[in-house]
Amino acid sequence: MKKHTKKLTLKDVAQLLSVSTATISNAFNRPDQLSVTLRENILEACERVGYFGPNAAARSLRTGRTGIVGIVLSDDLSYSLTDPVANQFLKGMADIFQDYDYNMLLLSASDKGQQDAQSRMQSSMVDGFVVYGHKPQQCSNAPWLMPNRNIITVDSFIPGTTSVNVENHKGAYEIACHALAHQPQSIAILGLSLLDTDRVCRIREGELFDASASISIQRLHGYFQALEEYDRHLPPECIWNIPENTHEMAYQAAREALTMADRPQLLLCMSDRIAIAAVQAALKMGLRVPEDLLVVGFDGIAESENFHPSITTVHQQMVEKGRIAAQVFLGLHEAKDVVLETELIIRQSCPAVTSQSVFTKSDLPVSSC
Repeated sequence: MKKHTKKLTLKDVAQLLSVSTATISNAFNRPDQLSVTLRENILEACERVGYFGPNAAARSLRTGRTGIVGIVLSDDLSYSLTDPVANQFLKGMADIFQDYDYNMLLLSASDKGQQDAQSRMQSSMVDGFVVYGHKPQQCSNAPWLMPNRNIITVDSFIPGTTSVNVENHKGAYEIACHALAHQPQSIAILGLSLLDTDRVCRIREGELFDASASISIQRLHGYFQALEEYDRHLPPECIWNIPENTHEMAYQAAREALTMADRPQLLLCMSDRIAIAAVQAALKMGLRVPEDLLVVGFDGIAESENFHPSITTVHQQMVEKGRIAAQVFLGLHEAKDVVLETELIIRQSCPAVTSQSVFTKSDLPVSSC
């Protein structure tokens, strides 16, 4: 059998030997699942074609590659694994990497784990990095920012790398236009990671991150475009910064917004988690959604549909985003920037416009927001 010069994947070898990928994997990892004769035959055949199995150390010595990809997460690991968007993104990557016998090494770039993360990365053998949600202020000299590495960025931009993103600006613009068609007299934005701070607070002009480095700023600009087209001006004091996409922080911001003297009739929320917390805060205060308050989200997580009232949102392709990032990393997809389409999902928290759903000036005092 001819020895192959190109890097073989688990699928390649299974096809060459006319066996399943599970059989190949078991021969290397679970010998108890095969007879002695079958396992020896599989291992001998793999060696003849130049496939040395999933063992990282052995593969590194023979091929110069480890079969390990570093997944750099902008937040701490416990948060990333429970965040529904990050969780689905990781699932999408795992779907592809496991088929090609690649392992994912999860790393955190968050400030409190920065030194530990860097030391682990420097001591670990990885073939490159997939950087998810990169924040410019994190790890300016990090290994994944070094040139001549296989680096894919997701939900962020790093110059010189291939990126995978969604239509954040367009999605935010479309959902804001849908909500503004109800003609709310007062509006507030509950933003996500708009500032370099760990506090829930209102923003001040000049504090925002650069648009090219933050998907949240792209969403904010999408809202601004819609507001401008509806001839509405939103001052900074009507925009909240929520540093992490958690229920507690979102609930705090929503309570602050809804206790303003001129209470908002519309909350533009940059995630479904924020929108759900905002609805819960409103209901706790005796407000009706959508009669007294319109709420929209972003992401399209499962909870947004199952929650009551269900959340009007922008659906993004979370799993597909992970799959494409993995495919680009492995060379299975053209190495060019990818922008995935989003979809406006209209539900109960901000329904389609009817004559009964349009706010009138008598509903609330006109606010500066």
